[in-house]
Amino acid sequence: MPKMGESITEGTIINWLVNEGDSFEEGDIILEVATDKVDNEVPAPASGTLLKILCQAKDVVPVGDVMALLDVSEEAKQQKDPVIPTEAKASPQERKRVPKSKAAQSPAVSKAFSVNNTNTFFSPLIIKIAKAHHISFEELARIPATGNEGRLRKSDVFHYIEEGRPFKFAQPVAENDPTAYRIPQLKFDKGKGKLIKMDRMRQMIADHMVYSKHTSPHVTAYVEADLTNMVNWRNANKLAFQEKYGERLTFTPLFVEAVAKAVKDFPNINASVDGDTIIVKETINIGMATALPSGNLIVPVVRHADTKDLKTLAANVNELAGKARENNLSGDDIKGSTFTISNVGTFGSVMGTPIINQPEVAILALGIIKKRPEVIATEKGDEIAIRSMMYLSLSFDHRVVDGFLGGSFVRRVADYFEQFDVNRTL
Repeated sequence: MPKMGESITEGTIINWLVNEGDSFEEGDIILEVATDKVDNEVPAPASGTLLKILCQAKDVVPVGDVMALLDVSEEAKQQKDPVIPTEAKASPQERKRVPKSKAAQSPAVSKAFSVNNTNTFFSPLIIKIAKAHHISFEELARIPATGNEGRLRKSDVFHYIEEGRPFKFAQPVAENDPTAYRIPQLKFDKGKGKLIKMDRMRQMIADHMVYSKHTSPHVTAYVEADLTNMVNWRNANKLAFQEKYGERLTFTPLFVEAVAKAVKDFPNINASVDGDTIIVKETINIGMATALPSGNLIVPVVRHADTKDLKTLAANVNELAGKARENNLSGDDIKGSTFTISNVGTFGSVMGTPIINQPEVAILALGIIKKRPEVIATEKGDEIAIRSMMYLSLSFDHRVVDGFLGGSFVRRVADYFEQFDVNRTL
């Protein structure tokens, strides 16, 4: 399983495009893999023949695990190590030492384990042995280590192989924490009705949302903004903008532009958390929550939003929105965001309380733009006028963002909305 993103640790096989015994050329698509809401095509690393498929469709495979055995061409063999069966690589003595009955045990009878080897540094020799026997880094971490400072030794690995790799399919056993919160085992009457199985993306969204609420103590701050100037300017210039640049001018690029400016003013909102360390990001990449045709949500990313003009922002937003509608987003399109906005007003919502897009520390929800009478200050005094108003709600991680920072940031975004230059030229 190849690595297809910084935070990707596993992939789900969608289907194989090459059958056992079929030949292929270098670069041909062998299979399709789903990772983190995006479907990816896996090309052949070299020309050859597919000998055996080890993982089937719908199997979840960790990055680095073997999915199939390939017999590559002689030219490719001279350039790189081929992926061949363990029995063919091991010496006769090693093959004799491995009890087939144990090595072939199924996940159903595998044991649980507690990680013994906490040192994740493996020598080149250990890695070479692991590759020869198709042992992943996760499985190496399960092998009891006897070397200095918890280092894994060659003898440790061979002894583990001789025992039939008992922890090959094992699941970790969590240590009991007396301070940990435990969900009460309550039974509810869930009622009867039509049963709908969650699709893979809905399951992933559910896991991410529960993880975010469990990880980050959410606090939400609200402000109200007068968007009359922005609305009037956009309505007056949207046709001219499209004629000049060939791009539709929606409100989203205007929102992204203002949010990026506010993030520059308050850089600590552009961060993530790693244990007890706060990582303030150097780049400003704005994620924009987008609905897919299936109804699921995805977050394509406008990269370096603070460095782009309105024309480029509009082009980026339109391209990403189009890809989302066509289910054509790539892995690069949805990774790397540092701050996310969610335009809940698109669905007619007045406001929302969004859930933070991990590992970020804040997310901004933008409500519907609605006309209503407001009291405004004029040269003649206070008057009532029809204004285009919007509610903004910022959910932030109270571990690292306090009320002052969160409130100041969302207020600054509203200020940029309200102070929009009506004399701005295209």
